Amino acid sequence: MNLKENFLSYCETKEFEINDRQLNIIDDLKKFYRGNFKQTFLTSIFNKKETKAGYYLVGDVGVGKTMILNFFFNELNEKKLRLHFNEFMINFHDFIFNNKDKENGINNFVKDLKNKTQIIYFDEFQVTNIVDAMILGKLFKIIFESKIKVIFSSNININDLYKDGLQRDQFIPFIKILENNCYEKELSIKEDYRSSNNINLERFLSPINKSSNFKFNKFFRKITKNKDKSLKVLEVKGRKIVLENFYDKVVKFEFEELCNRNLGSEDYIKIAESCEFIFIKNLPDFNDNNLNQQQRFITLIDIIYEKKIPLMITSQLDLNLIKSSSSMTESFKRTVSRLYELTSINFS
Repeated sequence: MNLKENFLSYCETKEFEINDRQLNIIDDLKKFYRGNFKQTFLTSIFNKKETKAGYYLVGDVGVGKTMILNFFFNELNEKKLRLHFNEFMINFHDFIFNNKDKENGINNFVKDLKNKTQIIYFDEFQVTNIVDAMILGKLFKIIFESKIKVIFSSNININDLYKDGLQRDQFIPFIKILENNCYEKELSIKEDYRSSNNINLERFLSPINKSSNFKFNKFFRKITKNKDKSLKVLEVKGRKIVLENFYDKVVKFEFEELCNRNLGSEDYIKIAESCEFIFIKNLPDFNDNNLNQQQRFITLIDIIYEKKIPLMITSQLDLNLIKSSSSMTESFKRTVSRLYELTSINFS
């Protein structure tokens, strides 16, 4: 695998800036690949250190973590799987629910997973769900024991995952498993490439006034021209989600519709799978009083970003002025960074 040469060529084609820190990560990924997929009998004898099956890349938002790991993942010829972590855990819970052998449910899930893939990639990994937090230690212990390789990108160090979360003591075993089974590497670059490369936010409109509403509605009419309005009803495990402003994969929402209701990642995944363009009106400022809405919005944007769906948004404040609840400051940095990209004229 000529990883570095291919990466340099890739960056040149995409006109991406190249820096030494990113090239060092590429070198690390090449060693990770060789140790896990190309190790011969002789090299395994002489390699005194046991190769770790996980690679955890941490860094601030917009420094290129996703770009590098996407490149590495696309270079792999092995059986591979890329999933949003929420989607992965939904699949896990569904499997356990439908599996008759409850005592061996986790083992059976991992066995099924191994038949499908040799390596899994979780982008922007974080844990917010107490149910998931309590089960992850046992689940990933078996995943690593089964020699399934896992790569993560995150803006949270392993030791800080689920920090201040409910019953965090039950999450500590998972942290230990990650530390023992993953190479944790940091990509440290001061600039947020997403925000710096996407300064023309023609689809993020603020403040909310006659002018911004006019632009929003005008663009909505342009996108939905010759499309018929319909009432789209989605079903998620017996629950119904009604999309009232649905125009053949283009949908318009009030922020309250999306984030001030009891919706979760499963619902947002279903919505995203039905859409090719999403309009969101009246994005508020965030604080400790609307913490739940902010958490839902963070989850929503993660899923929209994963599915690569362009957005248009009206907001009370400029994107760089929106504040956060105290407990979600770090997570929201990622959301803001992704919004720069999703609402840019360069993203479509």
